Amino acid sequence: MNLHGKRLVITGASRGIGRAIALRAAEDGARIAIVAKTEKPHPKLEGTIHSVSEEVERVGGQALPIATDLRDADAIDAMVEAAAAAFGGIDILVNNASAIFRAPTAETPISRFDLMHAVNVRATFACTRACLPHLRRGHNPHILTLSPPLNLNPRWFGSHLAYTLSKYGMSLCVLGHAEELRGDGIAVNALWPKTPIATAAVANLSPHRLPQSRHARIVADAAHAILVRDSRHCTGNFYLDEDVLRQEGMSDFSQYAWDPDAAPGLDIFLDDEPEPTQATEGSII
Repeated sequence: MNLHGKRLVITGASRGIGRAIALRAAEDGARIAIVAKTEKPHPKLEGTIHSVSEEVERVGGQALPIATDLRDADAIDAMVEAAAAAFGGIDILVNNASAIFRAPTAETPISRFDLMHAVNVRATFACTRACLPHLRRGHNPHILTLSPPLNLNPRWFGSHLAYTLSKYGMSLCVLGHAEELRGDGIAVNALWPKTPIATAAVANLSPHRLPQSRHARIVADAAHAILVRDSRHCTGNFYLDEDVLRQEGMSDFSQYAWDPDAAPGLDIFLDDEPEPTQATEGSII
């Protein structure tokens, strides 16, 4: 079971988890639309749609870089049609793009609230909507969204309400679309890391968590394991990356550790570990 020849659209693919998922699919020979805003190198953040496209092709995939502002519904429609025209259709959509600004209400500008809801919730809905005609004709079609299990523990709301609303909005899209599209045979699932992932967002916003983090490859390997499953028998799930890989028979996760000597921590929205509540600088990942 692999993704050879599969046609993917991955948002937020210029760095981090989106890049890792693209590279893992490329190892199978997948065809991938690399979707993000970043066309030119950022002074603080590595990766552009072009650099990731080059990486994809070096490891055996086919890449189509498409610069897209996911706040623009017309741009989303144009991106999807360009990908479908280039590849002859779409089999998989990965809703990975996300904006983050974790702060209490009084310290959250409305512009940041609007940005997170535009990039996180609205774009997830809009990308899914735009891809639907192609997914209905796709081969083993999947929608995979990088969003957390729905956890109503009040501390996740009290700490950073605006961000939580936007991420849970993505998860509610998963819940709703899984049920709506069940009869079409389109799998709709969520995937979330069990531990922090050593992305630019963690490095910039929570550097103290880097030792507890894992490399993005663990999320990519879990995504791959989900995306090769039968879409008619794999939908409506809120997966954690480690749990998916345990289902695949893995028990040693040391290869993914950022710091092999540090115990892995739990990621945000997962209970059993306190999370800082102070305001932090926002970014888009």
